[in-house]
Amino acid sequence: MSTAIAEEKKAGTKLNQLEQLKKFTKVVADTADFESIKEFKPQDATTNPSLVYAATQKKQYAHLLDEVLTDRKRSSLSGAAQIEDICDHLLVQFGCDILEIVPGRVSTETDARLSFDMEGSIKKARQLIKLYEERKISRERILIKIASTWEGIKAAEELQKEGIKCNLTLMFSLPQAVRCAEAKVQLISPFVGRIYDWYRKENKRDYSGPEDPGVQSVQEIYTYYKKFGYTTEVMGASFRNVGQIIELAGCDALTISPELMKELSESYEPVERKLDPGKAKQTDVQRLELDERKFRWLLNENAMATEKTAEGIRKFAADVVKLEKFVANKLGK
Repeated sequence: MSTAIAEEKKAGTKLNQLEQLKKFTKVVADTADFESIKEFKPQDATTNPSLVYAATQKKQYAHLLDEVLTDRKRSSLSGAAQIEDICDHLLVQFGCDILEIVPGRVSTETDARLSFDMEGSIKKARQLIKLYEERKISRERILIKIASTWEGIKAAEELQKEGIKCNLTLMFSLPQAVRCAEAKVQLISPFVGRIYDWYRKENKRDYSGPEDPGVQSVQEIYTYYKKFGYTTEVMGASFRNVGQIIELAGCDALTISPELMKELSESYEPVERKLDPGKAKQTDVQRLELDERKFRWLLNENAMATEKTAEGIRKFAADVVKLEKFVANKLGK
């Protein structure tokens, strides 16, 4: 489409796909790049150590790390404790700056190495919230990201009781989603693209539209939640293409990379609402009864969910280590 035609359409009543999507789905930016957030005007934003690390490699954000380093060098901490402290402050600094742009919330991730440590996850979440509150940011505007392990969900259950809202990430199955809903978690992030990747590799074929296994996973979770009246928000994540996003139009929220938001903003094809709470309530769905043994067994029986959860935790943990090494080099250690 030429620029002239695009401008003409924009000037008229026709909305681009991103604007259409925003009518029935909360759009969340999956980036720590402030300029992208300003351009596409999402409601919320999600970050993680990998995104923050990538941002610090850009000239326009390098000063944020320098400011944190200057400030935290004066702390009484040393060694690993000092590096952890700097990383925490850096994540929160990015979160605070993002909250100056978005009207809603920002997700900040705990250390993935704590994914099987309930008490450690709780302690880290409280520390991050404390840092935000020291900067006069209300905990209402923060979502703490924790992996969807049994221990992670238990940690989130306790945190929610304290008014610390959680975003359960690395989610690949209905049992994980059901346990989160029962724990009254604020929001979950089912990983559409990574589910798609697994089935594409396993079955040696491509998927598109409603047959995409990643799309189907989110549809199943959304339907279950609306059927049984759970208030936990469903936020599809980890998209590989615009088609996956369009198939989930109507989901409570979708966290989208700048590249895919740009693609959506340049298309004026109609976006039809695919997920609807009214229709979901009419669906015949069996309630899933879970205790710890059944949760672990059902997750074990799902090869994709087991492999992708474990792989995701390893990758997220590696991203934390990468950020820590970068900070250590800056400190000259």
